[in-house]
Amino acid sequence: MLQSSIRVGFVLLSNTQNAIPSTRIVVLNMLPYLRAAGFDPHIVFEPPTSTMTPDVSGLAEKIKAGNFKVVVLQKVFGDSVLALARDLRHAGVKTVFAVCDFVNPAMCDATDTTVVVTDYLKSLYPAELQDKVHVVHDGVERPQIQKTDWGTRTGSKAAPLNAVLVTSAALDRLPVLVDPPSWLKVTIVGRYPPKESVWRRWQQHRWQMAVKTGMGERSQYLRFLVNRRISLEAWGADSVYDAMQRADIGIIPIEVGGVLDSTGAWKVKSENRLTLKMAMGLPVVATPIPAYDPVIEQGVNGFLARSPGEWLQHLSALRDPALRQSVGQQARQTALERYSMDRQAEKLIAVFKGLVGRAQEA
Repeated sequence: MLQSSIRVGFVLLSNTQNAIPSTRIVVLNMLPYLRAAGFDPHIVFEPPTSTMTPDVSGLAEKIKAGNFKVVVLQKVFGDSVLALARDLRHAGVKTVFAVCDFVNPAMCDATDTTVVVTDYLKSLYPAELQDKVHVVHDGVERPQIQKTDWGTRTGSKAAPLNAVLVTSAALDRLPVLVDPPSWLKVTIVGRYPPKESVWRRWQQHRWQMAVKTGMGERSQYLRFLVNRRISLEAWGADSVYDAMQRADIGIIPIEVGGVLDSTGAWKVKSENRLTLKMAMGLPVVATPIPAYDPVIEQGVNGFLARSPGEWLQHLSALRDPALRQSVGQQARQTALERYSMDRQAEKLIAVFKGLVGRAQEA
């Protein structure tokens, strides 16, 4: 049986005073659940500003002196972190590498357990490391916030429906769709300055224009900025939910292997952007990526669109208010059943208990 007050330390990617989403979802949201399960969690390192390769030299002595049994390395790596993991292993402290959107076999090998956010991400690790990799999805953060009215409008040029796209980037074009149909307005919530910060917005637009090459790219960007059916809003912890409440449809268009993501990083993204909108009760149309495929039941709790033609087909179908409501309600049910914080906390606690149990048996 698990003893009380098992001390767990966390080495963070970002500072708790300005936590980025992965730190908030993977660590901060889980702390109350860990305490309730008999663990004693502490932040043992947080950088002044976000960094994936921090200098953690000297931290091992602090951890060992604090009698920590488990240490979680949240999306950090590099020589200094590898040295820390090896030092802690030698001292009998169990280590967990928690990562959400890339593969790092060296960290997986150096730690006792790796926690990833999707089954697809787990599948990318070498066969000999598979037994060390566990899946804990991103948990839905504010399940109490939901749509209760899907409206009666069908969308027109005079009274368009509103689609919302939530992103961590400052998009300079609307992926895939480029130009919304006349009956649809798109609100992009991303890394933009607030609308009232006119000077900061002008500076951002000026910088983005400066990096464009050729008249074609510059013209395309200008058309994006002046498009009256596209609105850019600053992301905020509360304002993002306000934007989703005002929306009729959620969209996640991704240019796979295209201009906006030529690195292929889209393949390892979590389902967080999808389940965020689904939990709100929004009917969502999304580009299929490995994390989304297992979540969406086509036409029942959402739509996956593989071409511009399919995008227009599914968006047009959602002009029907009854379909928006039925798909939105089913989407919320799916998100809360599979991706609640409670359920993900149970999985994380099971990982920790397994580590502590093995340590006590050794």
